[in-house]
Amino acid sequence: MSVVVSDTSPLHYLILCNAEGILPKLFRQVVIPSAVFQELQQPNTPSPVRQWASALPAWVAVQSPKTVTLKLDIDAGELEAICLAQEIHADAVLMDDRAGRNAAIQCGLAVVGTIGLLEQAATRRLLELPPTLARLQQTNARLDSELVHAAIARDQARRQKK
Repeated sequence: MSVVVSDTSPLHYLILCNAEGILPKLFRQVVIPSAVFQELQQPNTPSPVRQWASALPAWVAVQSPKTVTLKLDIDAGELEAICLAQEIHADAVLMDDRAGRNAAIQCGLAVVGTIGLLEQAATRRLLELPPTLARLQQTNARLDSELVHAAIARDQARRQKK
């Protein structure tokens, strides 16, 4: 994958668990729509996330979709991310919210969530998955414990093969 569009939550949680550095190693560019950029800077957003957004790394671009024509029952960031991903023919959209993920899939987009990103990074030996997932669980992320356990089990199986 080369260019992806991100919704707020994957960026938010990767920053909070100190794993945002995996993104430029997994993708050439991460594009965020304006609504996501604004969400990252809200006053109630954790300080590390706001600080990151105030000085975006070179591998992040902010871009508004030319049109937002879809009538979907999802938040503005998710809607803009889906529309932008379609417009720029992104390789995937990074998104965690179930309704947003379902909408993106219905629009024909590949979707990767925070846990999936961490698993990809672990597969490429960019991080150790169990401690990173433990840090993620210490945030306010709403994580499905079955997904977390399954990711750890896949990671253990992968490491045992080597």
